[in-house]
Amino acid sequence: MPGINRRSLPALPLALTVLAAVLAAGATALALLAPAALAQPAAASRLPPEVWTWGLMSAALATGLSSLAAGYAVAKLGAAAVGVLAEKPDLFGRLLIFVGLAEGIAIYGLIISILILNRLA
Repeated sequence: MPGINRRSLPALPLALTVLAAVLAAGATALALLAPAALAQPAAASRLPPEVWTWGLMSAALATGLSSLAAGYAVAKLGAAAVGVLAEKPDLFGRLLIFVGLAEGIAIYGLIISILILNRLA
């Protein structure tokens, strides 16, 4: 492609990794500071702030790690699916089901984090 500078392309994954690390650090700081702020007005709360901290941290880890696992699975499966589609285009439906199953890992983690947050409330 004439409009793309091929020398700048290797910097893109590094920039995305740095952005993801900054967002993860901000989310971790928010997860650690939010329970103390939420526990101040509601003194009659049944759960101590430590339980809120661990509950929010576990919900964040359930969502984050399952999303990372789903992304890894879809990346590996998607690359293999493109290779198979190049040889046999009639297998599109089956490959789409496999990719959907790999994406289901993220949905399971999201459901678990919703259950954890409902248990805290």
